[in-house]
Amino acid sequence: MGDPSPSREQLLEWYRQMYLIRRFEEVAAKAYTQRKIMGFCHLYIGQEAVAVGVSAALRATDVVVGGYRIHGQIMARGVSPRAIMAELFGKDPGVCRGVGGSMHMASQEHAFWGGYGIVGGHIPLAVGAAFKNKYLKDGGASLVYFGDGASNQGAFFEAMALAELWKLPCVFLLENNYYAMGTSIERQSAITDLARRADGVGMKHWQCGGFDVAEVYDNVAKAAEHARSGQGPVLLEVLCYRYRGHSMSDPAKYRKSGELDEKKKHDCLLLCEDHLTPHGVGEADLAKVREAVDAVVQDAYEFADAAAEADPALLYDFVLHGGTS
Repeated sequence: MGDPSPSREQLLEWYRQMYLIRRFEEVAAKAYTQRKIMGFCHLYIGQEAVAVGVSAALRATDVVVGGYRIHGQIMARGVSPRAIMAELFGKDPGVCRGVGGSMHMASQEHAFWGGYGIVGGHIPLAVGAAFKNKYLKDGGASLVYFGDGASNQGAFFEAMALAELWKLPCVFLLENNYYAMGTSIERQSAITDLARRADGVGMKHWQCGGFDVAEVYDNVAKAAEHARSGQGPVLLEVLCYRYRGHSMSDPAKYRKSGELDEKKKHDCLLLCEDHLTPHGVGEADLAKVREAVDAVVQDAYEFADAAAEADPALLYDFVLHGGTS
């Protein structure tokens, strides 16, 4: 179960990870405008506390499946900024050898089996991983990230029905950032408490905030513990907010006036700083953390920019197991 009072060292590490994701995404946005990153690019700015809290609460061997807003999620699992940036650039040292890009990243070493561009289509994969955990009785669990828009998809409901029927160790992590692309939660769903969708299959469910990393950690730890216990899966709705548009091509003009500024008052980095203050951590200490992270991100950018392009000969090697070339 999660610790409601994380240590000074844990909070500092969470702050470092969240700031790393924030700066990485800001540099990725700049690289996109420079046309060094092509295609779709969905940024995680504003939602950093979710990925960091989730990864802290899970075991290294637990399977994590993501949708397509995954840069921060795979980084929180431990994949290096160099490998992720190189993947965004379409370069050979990328985590998927540069052939996956922004939406299609995976790492067997880090038990991260995400990104998928089909909205909601990835959710059943986590149920399959959880079925394996139950079949082998290995104590493992799986977690799948998806958004409020994906919770309207049939694959989501079917996956929940099977997971609950078989009491699988799976956490359905619904990141409700209030917008499915440009459609607000009020315009896409008759209920806005999306955790209630689990009522239809009898699944354990609840809501929590997604701005405070300690709150996310505690709730994900409780959900994972419940799932591992054999009592069945959990639908955990995490209320969060993305600061940028749906993708780099979205100016986000559909937001209400002042909405973004209001949400930024609860920024995950500010909340973590508040947690650190009683531990004697001041601005000078945080500035050192930020300076070190800035150097890591700049290094990732320069590494990706100088790296070799992805090899076109690899294009079909990952279509079938074992390759086809």
